[in-house]
Amino acid sequence: MASVRAFTRLATRRTAVPAVWTRSFASVDTSARDPISKLGEKIVPDKAANITPESETSTKKEPLPDKDAKIKTFHIYRWNPDEPNSKPKMQTYTLDLNKTGPMMLDALIRIKNEVDPTLTFRRSCREGICGSCAMNIDGVNTLACLCRIPTDTKKEARIYPLPHMYVVKDLVPDMTQFYKQYRSIKPYLQRDTPSPDGREYRQSKAERKKIDGLYECILCACCSTSCPSYWWNQEEYLGPAILLQSYRWIADSRDERKHQRLESLNNSMSLYRCHTILNCSRVCPKGLNPALAIAEIKKSMALAG
Repeated sequence: MASVRAFTRLATRRTAVPAVWTRSFASVDTSARDPISKLGEKIVPDKAANITPESETSTKKEPLPDKDAKIKTFHIYRWNPDEPNSKPKMQTYTLDLNKTGPMMLDALIRIKNEVDPTLTFRRSCREGICGSCAMNIDGVNTLACLCRIPTDTKKEARIYPLPHMYVVKDLVPDMTQFYKQYRSIKPYLQRDTPSPDGREYRQSKAERKKIDGLYECILCACCSTSCPSYWWNQEEYLGPAILLQSYRWIADSRDERKHQRLESLNNSMSLYRCHTILNCSRVCPKGLNPALAIAEIKKSMALAG
């Protein structure tokens, strides 16, 4: 597995990164025909390689459409690590909305099942609980299972993987660094004092209320990958999702490592790269407020002095 992951990183370094890293949050140009921004760094192709020009991207249409079909066009980011000399491209698909479920994930599943089985994406619960299907849809990071398909057939949908992440394949981002950062905050209860009666550690209603809006985070990474500070500093800056998770344990009255948790964040990069741009709070599909959690951490550190 490690060797496959290493190969994936190497492949995406050569091909996928220019396409993904030239996209900015909420700025997909629906009028543009070229899938890769012309403002980005130019890629010099290998003349010997058989690379499909961007202008020759094919369209895969709805199989056997009805006369009263409601045809919707989807442009989906494609890149195959088994073809490292090929550029990322946008593949166009058309579906009849009368035969498709209401959510973007329904469209992706139908494309994979009935139109193009090579399309790759993550999904699991289909209920906004697991966070697997996080992706950039029409310029906004969201969960495909919670994002409705606009019924206006004149408006074409554009679907990309989460921005500024290495791409494993198609719509699948490499979450290795993200989960490594999550592991670094020790996201579990740390306590030395045993429970008085040997049963569970109790909280008052007021203490329990402090972790509302924190424990609901599903680690989909929509917020972190919408943050410009995280784009440029993700090797050191923990990002909104991980900092919200960190505050979830700092605010928990049952945990006895609050000082150590704050001390681990007391440096110039882990926490203080946040500049309150607030993209994180705008895009959270669960309606949480990572920016507020980060502000609370800063306040706790100031009061701890």
